[in-house]
Parts: sequence; C-alpha cells; structure tokens
Amino acid sequence: MKALNFLVIGKNVEILATLQRIIEKNDGWKAEILSDESKSEDFIKNNPVDIVLLSSGLEEQFEKQISVFCRNFDENIKVIVHYGGGSGLLFNEVENSFATAKKPENRVVHRADSRGVTNEQWLISKKTFSFGEFYDPEKMQFGTLRVLNDDTVAAGKGFGTHPHDNMEIISIALEGTLIHHDNLGNHNEIKGGEIQVMSAGTGLMHSEFSKDEGDLVKFLQIWVYPDKRNVKPRYDQMKLDRTKSQNRFQQILSPDPQDDGIWIHQEAWFHLGDFENTAETQYQIKKKGNGVYVFIIKGSAEIEGQQLEERDGFGIWDISELNIKSTSENTEILLMEVPMEV
Repeated sequence: MKALNFLVIGKNVEILATLQRIIEKNDGWKAEILSDESKSEDFIKNNPVDIVLLSSGLEEQFEKQISVFCRNFDENIKVIVHYGGGSGLLFNEVENSFATAKKPENRVVHRADSRGVTNEQWLISKKTFSFGEFYDPEKMQFGTLRVLNDDTVAAGKGFGTHPHDNMEIISIALEGTLIHHDNLGNHNEIKGGEIQVMSAGTGLMHSEFSKDEGDLVKFLQIWVYPDKRNVKPRYDQMKLDRTKSQNRFQQILSPDPQDDGIWIHQEAWFHLGDFENTAETQYQIKKKGNGVYVFIIKGSAEIEGQQLEERDGFGIWDISELNIKSTSENTEILLMEVPMEV
C-alpha cells in the first residue's frame, strides 16, 4: 500500500489514540487527529489528505456534510465511515476503498479451508471475512454481516483491554469458558452453550480471556453493522435451551427486545438448530430484501441444492425461503438473516 495521509475525526479520545497508533504502524501512513469537527474543512484545505476516517461520536449530519465537501473539494479524497473502533477492520476498510467493485451473484460459498488463519501459540483464529492481516476483496462481508471469526484460545490467554465502537458484537461460546470484563461494569463468564451480545455504540473497552484453569475455549465472534451509529453501549447474555433446537431452528437474536433471544440494533435474526441425519426444514425470510448466511458448526447439510460440510459458509439472497436438509448425524447449523445494505 502506498503512503497515505489520514485525517481521523471523532469524539472518543481512547479510540482516536488507538486508531492513530494502528495507522502509523504502517510504513508511510500518517494520521492527524481532530476531536473538533468544526475545524475539519479548514484542515483539509490546508494540508495533504488522502483519507478522511470518520470515527465514533459524530452527528449524522456532519458525516454527510464532510463527505459532500470532500467530493467537491477533491474527488480523490476517500471518506471512510469507520466501524469497530480499534479493531482488525481498519486495514481492510482502507484496502477495499481502492478496490474495484464486482457485480455479485445471488449466492456465495466459502469453504472452511479457504478462510484466513492466524496461528499463534495462544490463538488459532479462522476468519471467513477479511479481518486483520487477512484481506480478500471478495470476502469483505455479507450484507451487514462483517466478521465471522472461529477462535480457539489457550487456557489463561486472551485479548487484553481494547476499544470498540459502532458495531453489534455477538460471541457464541462452543466449548470452555470465556471471561469478559468491560468498562460498563460487567464481569462475566460465558460458558459453552451461552451467547453474549455487545452494542459498542459510542465506544467501550473490554477484555476477553479463557479461564486460567481447565481447557481452552472455542467460540464464534460475529460482528454485524448496526442500523444506527453512536447508540448507548450495552451488554447482554443468555444461556441456550438446546431442547428448543432439536430438528428445528431456535431463535437466538432479533431486533425486538420482546422477542425470543437477545436483541440488537439491526433488522437481523439469528437461529441455531441441531439436526439428525436427513432431517428437513424450511426457513422463511423475516424481512423482504434480507439475505441469509449459513454456517455449518458441525456435520453437513444440503441447502438450496448446495452441499456444505463442517465450518463451510453459504450466503444467499433474493429469496423468500430456504430449504435445508441435514446430511449427517449431529449436524449443528447457525443461520444468520441480515440486511444486504449497510
């Protein structure tokens, strides 16, 4: 990547400092920070700027205004509305801003062995979509589904305190116990069969570790773009009743606080199901225009004529229902219905 000059605008001081540090780790990348958005146009007029990065806490009207200003002042300036805070999305957002968009079909298959892999002494992370050092312009996201990381963390190890903003973050514990601390005052254990949701909103700090004693922890970390930026941060957690998912889908996530499962700031519905061999079911799309991304946690299945094996992903849209048939015993399927536009 060539040398780039960033102007980073936002209100959360901790996240701004983290973004500056991440940007300037790259050779030739320089970042100027502004927490007073009223000075942004003058700065752009008088300094070299390649990318304007819009962080958390800004009014929607300002985000629109500065985008129009940059387009009129210099069409080569790229404006990136940043999501996730000090996360592994930044490099991918920058890379993708220079990529040429391709017209998609109405389905996509991501095989388990095509995922990006981080393999360290304490962490094995397999990434379905571009994240951190893994970048594939054809695997940026599926609609508002932005991250699907399949993580294994060694006992007593994990992710130290770090910031997030403007993202709905869902963790599904598969095995072991994940320890969560955050600056909202939550100190929780998330065990296998439990689900955690954070609305990062204007910004929060958290850490997550595998328990010191016992075995490693395995969990899925899933990020969904919110339907509104800069909401108040929140935390929720629930334990699954697996009797409700035998040969059918149990709803675990929705946009409605009164509905089954945990709610998030997005018109998205998540379901989990445990199926015997040859079990068949249908899924009806909840909202017209949404797509569905299916992840095979265990076993195998045939979905809309597509054979899928363990840890394969399959996305499809422009449909009203989904036909699913398990093709092995003890098949566990995660189904994620999400809007196709951010």
